[in-house]
Amino acid sequence: MLTLYYARPSLYSRPVWLALLEKKLSFELIPLKLDGDQLTSKFRSLNPFGRIPVLVDNNFRIFESSAILDYLEVKYPMPALLPTKAEILTKVRMVQMIATNELLPAVAGLLIHDQNPPELEYARQRAINVLAFFEQILENHPYFGGEQLTLAEIVSGTIIPDLPKLGIPLINYPKLDNWAKRLLLRESWQQIQLSSEELNNFKRSMRLLPKIWQKRRRQRMNALAKPHSTSSSVAN
Repeated sequence: MLTLYYARPSLYSRPVWLALLEKKLSFELIPLKLDGDQLTSKFRSLNPFGRIPVLVDNNFRIFESSAILDYLEVKYPMPALLPTKAEILTKVRMVQMIATNELLPAVAGLLIHDQNPPELEYARQRAINVLAFFEQILENHPYFGGEQLTLAEIVSGTIIPDLPKLGIPLINYPKLDNWAKRLLLRESWQQIQLSSEELNNFKRSMRLLPKIWQKRRRQRMNALAKPHSTSSSVAN
């Protein structure tokens, strides 16, 4: 039995959720609140780093979104979400990593720094740079993998369709705009869409994220100090 510990608005949880839906797998969803559920001792017994998502497949635990996606692709290969041709596979992986390493932090910046104009503009320009590149390499294909829906869509497609709600319209990127509209017609994308209330709540929680990070840092420092204290007392 597959079990996904997730938060519905989480930008890391949503790609895994989508992959499970697109592969038409049976799974159980265990929702967590982003205001601290992931920091509890119960959850940290699943993931000692206190991050979501976590996927449990029978007794096998996987965390880190990219690792989970790779696991699902190998363990449950049909329908395939990765092409086999080298050039297309490389493009898909490139989009996947750019979305994770550039676009996702840009969106976080848009959400966190809405009252800080310089940081907000930096996040905006970072997102625009990604969109311009994606518009170029999408060319005239329906998907980044050509005719095949891939992990490029699974990852970047959880972010780009919502950018207009964050003040970045897709009108200047007509290929990406059509691509995003095509994704939103899929049943899986419709299942994960956030309501206006959910999106607003997510924005508020993101503004509190620096405080949560500070709390998490204190907890991790305390947890890391305990083994050190024990070893020191033994040494003495």
